[in-house]
Amino acid sequence: MGRAEGTRRRATVKTAPERASTRPGGHTTVQGMKTRTLGRTGLQVSEIGLGGLFVSRVGATAEEGIRAVRKALELGITYVDTAPGYADSEEVLGRALKGVKTPLVLSTKLGGRPQPFLPRDRDCLMRSVEESLRLLGREVIDILMVHEPDRPGQYDWWTDWDEPSGPVLDLLEDLKRRRLIRFTGLGGTTAYELPRLMRTGRFDVVLTAFNYSLLWREAEREVLPAAVERDMGIIIGSPLQQGALARRYDDEIRGGAKWLSSPRRAQYLALYRLLDELSMSLPELALRFVLSNPQVSTVLTGARSAAEVEVNVAAVGKGPLPPELLARLDAIAAMVPFRPFEEPFGLPFGRGESYRGPGTAR
Repeated sequence: MGRAEGTRRRATVKTAPERASTRPGGHTTVQGMKTRTLGRTGLQVSEIGLGGLFVSRVGATAEEGIRAVRKALELGITYVDTAPGYADSEEVLGRALKGVKTPLVLSTKLGGRPQPFLPRDRDCLMRSVEESLRLLGREVIDILMVHEPDRPGQYDWWTDWDEPSGPVLDLLEDLKRRRLIRFTGLGGTTAYELPRLMRTGRFDVVLTAFNYSLLWREAEREVLPAAVERDMGIIIGSPLQQGALARRYDDEIRGGAKWLSSPRRAQYLALYRLLDELSMSLPELALRFVLSNPQVSTVLTGARSAAEVEVNVAAVGKGPLPPELLARLDAIAAMVPFRPFEEPFGLPFGRGESYRGPGTAR
């Protein structure tokens, strides 16, 4: 499906007032950052957000992560997402945000903590919320999401899968009444299970990952339309497809990567030819592509360092892509409209020698 074929709506896009920030050494910078409305929440968030996974020990030392968070705030980023499942991300964020007065929208999730994690046990879920509040140093969580609500093999949330129900829904409503959280959301990775949960109308925002990027577009079919129907804020995760669009892999694409399907290989080669023509980096094209869609409220980037934050903010600052370029990208995406059956969930570029094909069929 091309971008013009899906349901469209005009997003509210504003430029945040320029503000002065004083850096160590007395230097002052003035930054402007465009913001968008996060659906029916009415919250204004920076159009680029910071994903919390890689400021944890997964991607950086605690000090590197803290510097990345503070650089993001300095450059005008006002939305940060994390989760209990992201190693020590909540703890790092709590340290980075201590004493910070900059307005910020912060989301975290339910899922994976404490261990053993019991997704249908209200007390277990409440302990997770209390720990998030403690680690983040907050009295209120802006957005609390249900993590992987669409993968019962990971977290079996629902007592009734056909008409989703379970203790987590009752807890979220109670937390809202008690003003411990402001809004609720879903953070998922499927293209067709997630929309069914979205259409219940119980959630304010959706974070969709792995299904909306330059070459992977299945979220256009049901996820984005379902969000528009319910006026949900739309957060795009993994715009660089967990590294597959973070850099070029010319040698592997041309002469290796035996696990790569022939349609995907041809698609990558077409994309690389376009990049050569444009003299543009792959990450810049990927980020600007996502934000060219006015339905999108914000896109998460997984920066590991302050330098990576700067690069991402600079790329987004160049604005949406022109319509003629979007049309060419649509044609390249249409070369592989659906994920090839054997394709690994995360493409193992740089480590393909250890990949031995799909797991058990079931």
